[in-house]
Amino acid sequence: MTLSPLQAISPVDGRYHRTTAPLGHFFSEGALIRYRVRVEIEYFIALCALPLPQLKGVDAGLWEPLRDLYRNFSADDALRVKEIERTTNHDVKAVEYFLKERFDGLGLGPFKEFIHFGLTSQDVNNTAMPLALKEAWQTVMTPALQAVTADLSTMAREWKKIPMLARTHGQPASPTRLGKEIFVFVERLSRQYDLLRTIPFSAKFGGATGNFNAHLVAYPEVDWIAFGDHLVNDILGLERCRVTTQIEHYDNLAAFCDNLKRINTILLDLCKDFWTYISMDYFKQRIQKDEVGSSAMPHKVNPIDFENAEGNLGVANALFKHLAEKLPISRLQRDLTDSTVTRNLGVPLAHTLIAYQSIRRGLAKLVLHPEAIDRDLEANWAVVAEALQTILRREGYPAPYEALKALTRTHGTIDAEAITQFIAALDVPPEIKAELSAVTPHNYTGLIDF
Repeated sequence: MTLSPLQAISPVDGRYHRTTAPLGHFFSEGALIRYRVRVEIEYFIALCALPLPQLKGVDAGLWEPLRDLYRNFSADDALRVKEIERTTNHDVKAVEYFLKERFDGLGLGPFKEFIHFGLTSQDVNNTAMPLALKEAWQTVMTPALQAVTADLSTMAREWKKIPMLARTHGQPASPTRLGKEIFVFVERLSRQYDLLRTIPFSAKFGGATGNFNAHLVAYPEVDWIAFGDHLVNDILGLERCRVTTQIEHYDNLAAFCDNLKRINTILLDLCKDFWTYISMDYFKQRIQKDEVGSSAMPHKVNPIDFENAEGNLGVANALFKHLAEKLPISRLQRDLTDSTVTRNLGVPLAHTLIAYQSIRRGLAKLVLHPEAIDRDLEANWAVVAEALQTILRREGYPAPYEALKALTRTHGTIDAEAITQFIAALDVPPEIKAELSAVTPHNYTGLIDF
């Protein structure tokens, strides 16, 4: 029976299926089987290239048809593997038996015992999974993250010169510029992305307990360590962990999850800020004619995209946290707890992808409302107190901080007139009064460096 999005338990395969569908190519059950087939095929071809005496009869012209087994891996192929698994009750062994059938079809029957030769299932799983993660990150997730960053960068530059009241502790503070506050997120995301790129996609490949025991006993003359490095590093494009137990350490995967969690946390911060700016009327939202904001209140245009992103980022980070904390821990040389956990690796990526696209939708709906921003600045002339007392400090004026504190730290309204009267009463030269009078909430915005 084909699963309908209306029948899916998880919203990543149901409500949000259109958004998350590209990740199915990397993290579905069929995708995992395809990646296992790919690892087994590349391993067999690498064995043939050694060459081993027993594999000298393999025609190198069959290598590309062998690769076609994973390049053209079909839904029917995946179903055949699952059918075999119902008998074996072992997913990787089912892949081996599937390949043996295909080897017979290619005339490679005499060599089929070299499929999975000397390997344990984790040699396959711990290369298939990071390979899927690497390719999903490069082809789906990275473009999505870069698109968010590019949108923010464009907005930051467009609104670079717009003065805006800052708020620290939720209270009016020294003014800033809108574009700069947005670019803060661009810089944070870019730095974390650069850091993430330094984390290798690592794999384990070394036989049952990582020591090439079976390989060495069969072919003691082969440099199996060099072979494993070549297969994993050069052919599969991963980084082989050279000293392992039966499983990969998962330390680099934990670092990847932690780093992506930090990126998501930055975006959580962004969602909360834009939500707040919308509530402050700094931004209006583009109205979609047939869209309903509330089932009861017809006027509502809610910031639902930022709220959706916030929720999905939270779910993603909870899962990334569990992956990062659980996977590096395994009893002695291995236990099976990592198996069911790693099968969920695509889930936090799916929630992250949903969030990225929701953020982009939310950003695209924003309409700057400069009148509200200007009105807020004009209503908070007290924020120039920092500038005035700093100039007075420079001039040696007695207790300037205390003088401005007495003026501004009240429950009364400090407007332009109040500041003008304060400056007029100061015992300072006229040119200093002119310098002080030139400072306004609209121009006291400092330096913008981007």
